[in-house]
Amino acid sequence: MTSAHTGELTPVERVALAQSVFQDLYPPDEKIKTIVVDTYPALGHVSALRFVEWAQENPEGVACLPTGKSFQHFVAWVQRIVREWDTPEITAILEQGGIDPARGLILNGIRLVQVAEFYPIDPRQHNSLRSYLYRFYIEGFGLDPERALLMDCNEIGLLPGQTLAQLWPGHEVDLSLRYRAASGELEIAQKAALARIDQWCQEYEDKIRAMGGIGFFLGGIGPDGHIGFNVKGSDHHSTTRLTEVNYQTQAAAATDLGGIEVARKRLVLTIGLETITFNPDVAAIIVGAGEAKAQLLADAIQHEPHVDYPSTALQKCPNSRFYITLGGAKLLRRRNVVLLESADEVSNEDLERILLDLAYHRRKRVIDLTEEEVKSDPEGAVLLEKSSEPLGLLTQRVKKNLERKLARGAKTLEDLCFLHTEPHHDDLMLG
Repeated sequence: MTSAHTGELTPVERVALAQSVFQDLYPPDEKIKTIVVDTYPALGHVSALRFVEWAQENPEGVACLPTGKSFQHFVAWVQRIVREWDTPEITAILEQGGIDPARGLILNGIRLVQVAEFYPIDPRQHNSLRSYLYRFYIEGFGLDPERALLMDCNEIGLLPGQTLAQLWPGHEVDLSLRYRAASGELEIAQKAALARIDQWCQEYEDKIRAMGGIGFFLGGIGPDGHIGFNVKGSDHHSTTRLTEVNYQTQAAAATDLGGIEVARKRLVLTIGLETITFNPDVAAIIVGAGEAKAQLLADAIQHEPHVDYPSTALQKCPNSRFYITLGGAKLLRRRNVVLLESADEVSNEDLERILLDLAYHRRKRVIDLTEEEVKSDPEGAVLLEKSSEPLGLLTQRVKKNLERKLARGAKTLEDLCFLHTEPHHDDLMLG
């Protein structure tokens, strides 16, 4: 298994890596080891196997597990593995994935720690994150609720007899009361409640650290690069807190909460980035799928630590990983070169992308690119090596393709029916 502070791949990760054309790391461009799989369901499969592997090694370890529809394959795989552990089919899957089934699997010793929760929200509400953890992990995985550290908004900061609806009419929380004088009896009660919530957050953080910190963290990457609810701009030394989130995060949560009108009023309780990295041996795994996440993943994997890229905080933990799909890896520079090198020939799509990107960065016409300029680009060098045509013919082909596309786009279309959908009313309302 992984030795402390070495960052070596585990058996499960080595098996997954062997099925890919890539290495796990391409320094100096990449700062965190990354495993690329072909499909979205495959992400759930390898994540599930990695969790099982970690749980075998740490039967009483501290784990933060993900919420949301993005992790349906992870949940389904772990539930199936637990349910069918002794069947020949699961035994074969485990062995092929790098796990020894003979060691067994006991999950009721794992200490589940809740990463985040919307605030205010009734924990009994089906779309509360606490409800999700109960349904899929405590009931679905068989984790012990007595060993779980969860967030119950009906208890956090409330006095006996107080309710969330009484304290926060309309579910609106004004964090400025932390610093300004209260006006009226309701604000006096709210200001006192915020102080109690902040104290609760500090004690929640202390409890996590008293357990030795988080041993296993699995999560996704949000539309602004957030992990947990540590949005873009979060301090890498942040701890558990009640905080606001940005519009991108509100929009992403709108489906779970019943629309943007509800989501825009909610704050969040979230563990901080340093909560995750407090244990230097944490197996922190961030999962990302699809070309829509490619830029976020490229920034997270290739950028030096920076508050604009929250997951770069994980770089100081050697067992941190990214598990991503091929589409998610689209903007990882060195991996694009590897794909080109492994291809039988360079496609027209890659030809145009490489030469047009190079012309854009050189601020010149594509037909004016020189062989020296193209060779100086890693992908360009592979392009020239694999092509039987001289650069002049390649740039002319790209130029003509562009001209054809522009002409087709400028053509007046007749006798055609278009289906046009305007922006969603939520987006219109929020600009």
